[in-house]
This record gives sequence, C-alpha cells and structure tokens, in this order.
Amino acid sequence: MNKEYVKIFNGQIITPYRVIPRGTVLIKGDTITEVTEGNIEAPDAMEIDAGGKYIAPGFIDLHVHGGGGDDFMDASETAFLTIAETHSRYGTTAMVPTTLTSEKAGLLHTLQLFESANRKNTNGAQFLGMHLEGPYFAMNQRGAQDPRYIRDPDPLEYKEILSKTNSISRWSAAPELKGGIAFGRYLKSKGILAALAHTDAVYEEALEAFENGYTLATHLYSGMSGVSRRNAFRYAGVVESAFLIDEMDVELIADGIHLPPPLLKLAYKIKGADKIALITDAMRAAGMPPGESILGNIDTGLKVIVEDGVAKLPDRSSFAGSVATADRLVRTMIRMADVPLIDVIRMITSTPARIMGVGSKKGSLIPGTDADVVIFDRDINIEMTLIKGRIVYEREISSIPQI
Repeated sequence: MNKEYVKIFNGQIITPYRVIPRGTVLIKGDTITEVTEGNIEAPDAMEIDAGGKYIAPGFIDLHVHGGGGDDFMDASETAFLTIAETHSRYGTTAMVPTTLTSEKAGLLHTLQLFESANRKNTNGAQFLGMHLEGPYFAMNQRGAQDPRYIRDPDPLEYKEILSKTNSISRWSAAPELKGGIAFGRYLKSKGILAALAHTDAVYEEALEAFENGYTLATHLYSGMSGVSRRNAFRYAGVVESAFLIDEMDVELIADGIHLPPPLLKLAYKIKGADKIALITDAMRAAGMPPGESILGNIDTGLKVIVEDGVAKLPDRSSFAGSVATADRLVRTMIRMADVPLIDVIRMITSTPARIMGVGSKKGSLIPGTDADVVIFDRDINIEMTLIKGRIVYEREISSIPQI
C-alpha cells in the first residue's frame, strides 16, 4: 500500500453548489487529484471508507484566540501547537491565530513565537498568518478587551510592528479613531486585510473606511454600533453599514449564544453565504469542561466563568468570549438558522478562503487544491480530519458525540 496515495470513497461529497452522492476523492501527497461520482479504481492507495457520511473541505477559522486550555497570548510555542491540534479535532484545518489588545512588546513577542511555532506545526490546523485584534479600538465598544491598552492608531508603532514581521495577514481596528483611515490605507498598501471591529462608527465613517481598505466586519453585531441617536437625529451604525455595503464581508460567531437565531437568519438573508465567514472567536476554554478560566494571557488575563456554552464575566453581566468549535458553528446554522448544509459549509470553507486570499488552494474539493478534508456524520460529529493529505484526527468509536 502506497501511503502517498489516499482514496476517500463511499461518501457524500460537498461542493460549493451540490452534493455528490457516493463519490470519491483521490489524493496524491498533499494535493487533491480527482473528485468524482462513484467508486473508482486506485491501486495501492490507502483507502478510507466514508461509510455514507459527508466529505467536505476542511473548515477555515478566520478568528480564534485559543482552545484546549491555551491562548495565543500565553507567550508559548506550546500554546500555538496545542490550539492548532485541539481545533483540528473539530474539523478546522486552517486558522488565523488572533491576539487581544495589549502593549506593543506583548504583540511583538507573540508574533515572534508565531513564526517559530508555525515551522513546527505539523499535527494541527495550519496557520494563515496572524490577526491582530486591537489595540486601536473605541473605548465604549471594547467588550472584554483590556481598557489599559486601548489607544488610537500610532503610525510609528504600527509601522515598526509591520517592519519586523511578514506574519500579519489581518488587523482589526475602529476606523473612526484619529488616524484610523490612514491606518487602513497603510494596511492595504502592505497587502494586509483591514477589518472594522470594536467600533462606534456611523454609516458615513464606515463607508469611507470600506473605501480605504476595511472590507471585513469583525464578529458582526458584537462590539460595534447599531442605530443611534445624536442630538435627536438617528444615524446608521456599523451593523447597518455592513448590510448596506454589498461588497463588505462579515464574520458571524455562530455559537447560538452570541447571536440569537433571528439575527443569524437576518445576516444570512441579507449577506448570503458568499459574504459570511463563520468564526469561533474561541478563547482557551474551547474543547474544555465548564468552570473558571482566563481570557487572554494566563498570568495577566481576565478571570471568567464558562457556563451555558459561553464565557462570561465573573458578575455575569456580559459575555467574555466564545468557547465554540467549528463543528458547533455548522450545527448551529443548520438547526437554529435553518440554513441549507451546502451554504453553511460554504460559509466555513470557500468564503473564508476567498477572504484570506487563499481560495486557489483551500476551501473547495477540486483537483489541484490542498488535501484538507473533513468527514462528518449527519449530526456534524467529526469522524476524521486530514490536513494536506495526512490524517491528524480520527474519532474513536467510543467517543461521546458533541451536541
């Protein structure tokens, strides 16, 4: 048997537009070579019988902070690798590690660790560059971000950070801050995705931001303005702006708690599967039992309580982070938002791949793309995860389904 060749057969293959019943996916090395109906001959290939279950592209998470008890802000290579391996068990094959607002030195150290961890990450979800969430935010939309580090964009600071690394693929900020538009333009000139986040902008400011590089709305509804009144006049906020600007992409934390079903349905109705990326926004407690946890750095972060499937501030006055995994996002959109499976899979595969500029290699099961594949049952329990043709997770028969 030649393990360079892998044949996955007898499964329902999910493409962006249809489901191929009882199809076969052929893999050579780290690349998909054929996707077809029926069971085809592949002598000497390692065979994987999908048993009638779904075969889909690996899930892509654009916004994740942690999991498995670790956080990317823990200043540890081990944390990066643990998080990547934890989320691969839930179908994630690629992710964008995300920071929290902090001082410059902390950001630089995290970026340095990312580069070394990335070279060692062979058993977990691949890294698609780093996402800096902050520190350039509106104070009154900070959510659980640490107010000690929130500040306006500083050209000397962000140019220094960007001069020291090529690992940043996206950066979230509030564009209405002093220097926010210039910041967006600078990111765009460097090929970095700018995103609106923790922002109190009104429509006119959001539109200007979009025109200057801010093409993604970070976790829609969370940490952003909606309709407001100022001196008796009503203004549309970032939520309405994201809906009005057809070309703007949006993220959804589809854990069923951050956003109730009506808002998930509304976002899908207006934006559609091609403009929505499902994200976990998960903190360290993802994949862990309920109880006390820490948001951010293990030593300096914020104590939180994980209960009811979400992290909360100790006084339970506000959510303090998601503990979702990618399979839960898919399950939620199907069960709570009544979205067809094909569209849900698009929102967690091809759409995020396109947003991050990797759509030619990831996000779809077509010949020539990376062999990132996930097999799951009708309840979206992950049976197997392959990353670049390698099995990195296989569900044990005795394992308890994740509901």
